[in-house]
Amino acid sequence: MADIKLDYVVPAEDLQPFVTLFYHFLADVPLFEDVERADHAQLRFRLSRGDASYAFPDETEQPAGEVHIVGPTSGAFRTRAAGPVEVIGMGLQPAGWAALLGIDASAMLNRALDGEVFFGPAVRHVCNRMRAAEGTGEKVAVAAAFIRGSIAAADTGAMIFARQIDAWLAGSPSPDVSALVEATGLSRRQVERRCNALYGAPPKLLARKYRALRAGVALANGSATLDELIAEGFYDQSHLIRELKQFTGLTPRQLSTEPSHLAQLTMSQRLALGGRVHPIISDT
Repeated sequence: MADIKLDYVVPAEDLQPFVTLFYHFLADVPLFEDVERADHAQLRFRLSRGDASYAFPDETEQPAGEVHIVGPTSGAFRTRAAGPVEVIGMGLQPAGWAALLGIDASAMLNRALDGEVFFGPAVRHVCNRMRAAEGTGEKVAVAAAFIRGSIAAADTGAMIFARQIDAWLAGSPSPDVSALVEATGLSRRQVERRCNALYGAPPKLLARKYRALRAGVALANGSATLDELIAEGFYDQSHLIRELKQFTGLTPRQLSTEPSHLAQLTMSQRLALGGRVHPIISDT
């Protein structure tokens, strides 16, 4: 669909501990409605005018301001915006969440938050600079400068723990929590508390989430069959279908033959970044 466009930009090396990817989204339509997959938390700058909202897995509908944060999500959610739509956004790494916001991520699970609450009214000027900038590269450069100027002193402990979690999630199709406890040297309770604080969810939910997202990408690009995916950690076909529906918003058939345009763009373009970003980003 030529009237909807999504471009990703890999962050500079100094920002990679804080940002997964920058992106520039354009939709030249009267009303944009689609389903977004469960993902990292997001920071978004709406450069277009008009109302926008999200309908989250807990059945709450929440408005999206000009600058807003989408907290970590426990499932697929619906997005709706008056068109035409233009957004500059970025995924927030767990260490980025800690450095930018400094609050427990689990308190913001499935929530849209007004960016002015955290960054003050001056953040509107960042939006205006993005509107004045030419093209994706210049607009993303404004976003990158904002992040550099906004992050507090990096929490080395948060960065180390996040690397351990990401390695655990990417290292197995069906990660086992006991392996994570062993790798971190922490107690199970400590691991759960830190996962909630940085990722917004306990390890078991994270494992389910990324297992389903990885399976969705594999089905969409034809690299695995249903039977192969079931053998990698799902109980049976019904279990696989339920998990895919919860975390991607789509059934196996939809993923294989008719994914939504947003899902198709997201999965194909992130997969194309394999080798340039962590597998937890490119493969999910």
